[in-house]
Amino acid sequence: MDFKNEWKKLFLIAAVFLACFYLPVGSSRFDNAIGESLYLVKWYAREHVLLCLVPAFFIAGAISVFVSQASVMKYLGAGANKILAYGVASVSGTILAVCSCTVLPLFAGIYKMGAGLGPATAFLYSGPAINVLAIILTARILGWQLGLARAIGAVAFSVIIGLLMHLIFLKEERARYANGDFNIGEVKENRSLGQTVLYFGSMIAFLVFANWGKPLEGDHGLWSLIYQYKWWIAGFSLLSLAIILFRWFKKDELKEWTSATWGFSLQILPLLLGGVLVSGFLLGRVGHEGVIPSRYVTALVGGNSLWANFFASVVAAFMYFATLTEVPILQGLMNAGMGKGPALALLLAGPALSLPSMLVLNGIMGTKKTVVYVSLVIIMSTITGMFFGAFWG
Repeated sequence: MDFKNEWKKLFLIAAVFLACFYLPVGSSRFDNAIGESLYLVKWYAREHVLLCLVPAFFIAGAISVFVSQASVMKYLGAGANKILAYGVASVSGTILAVCSCTVLPLFAGIYKMGAGLGPATAFLYSGPAINVLAIILTARILGWQLGLARAIGAVAFSVIIGLLMHLIFLKEERARYANGDFNIGEVKENRSLGQTVLYFGSMIAFLVFANWGKPLEGDHGLWSLIYQYKWWIAGFSLLSLAIILFRWFKKDELKEWTSATWGFSLQILPLLLGGVLVSGFLLGRVGHEGVIPSRYVTALVGGNSLWANFFASVVAAFMYFATLTEVPILQGLMNAGMGKGPALALLLAGPALSLPSMLVLNGIMGTKKTVVYVSLVIIMSTITGMFFGAFWG
């Protein structure tokens, strides 16, 4: 008998028992936090699963099935032109207005197809961080300085974090390519480049326009016009996709596509929903508290100290921000005394990370790479927030 393992089991059982024995059921804060976790996961299921995650899963499945490894290796692989690879990855957020969770299936798709860790993580960060509408709203509501700093910081972060991830894990990446079955030869495509572009373009258009954010009250510009007709555009995109599938795809190809999509869904969705539950329990929703009182957070992010910026980055990294929700959250925190430096730190760390996304990333690229990626985002957000606060605080 392995007494060491038996003692570990006994300790685990005792810990679970004590946690259940002293469970603070009946405490208003604990009971409210349980309610907040359920409210948040209900809201997430209603607002993000069908229109955000499901299209993202299908796009990820399409990448894994219909995009050749040769193409991924050519543009995003270890031997790809670095300027092209990081340039494409760093501005992808201008096309994909997605949150930190919706970008995960897309990241998993290109990473498993052979994309280099550097360009893949640059895409992972930029997807949710470089959101044109969010940056415009930041500038209009929180000031042009924060809007400009967010735009510059997000693009720079994606490239720097990607390069650092590549350098830190260079040895492991070389081993991955040496041992992996990544096809770098030319592959005969079943469809022309134009047909492939229309196929992916129709899916991406539906993802973007079906989730187009509501404009500010009184806004009558382009964003408002698109919002007014977003369902017509999204519907046209979906109809175009149906015609494309009917005319250009074979039955066995569609089966392979749906099978790959289902695989991504099984890998990612359970962890995401579990992470959203935990996030809601700890931090609650916008305007509602979880088990951690919001006054503690507000008190800790005033001024421009190292601690205030670091704390803002850490809280932002673990809290879930749906697309655009970080702006009204910050508006409330800044009105309550939050400094501009910590505000920028939150803007750079929050949209790109969340507890649910960390859980999924751990399953995709391992604990070590996930910890380093999260640490880089937090450290760089902290430092950038301090510099910004020193000049504009």
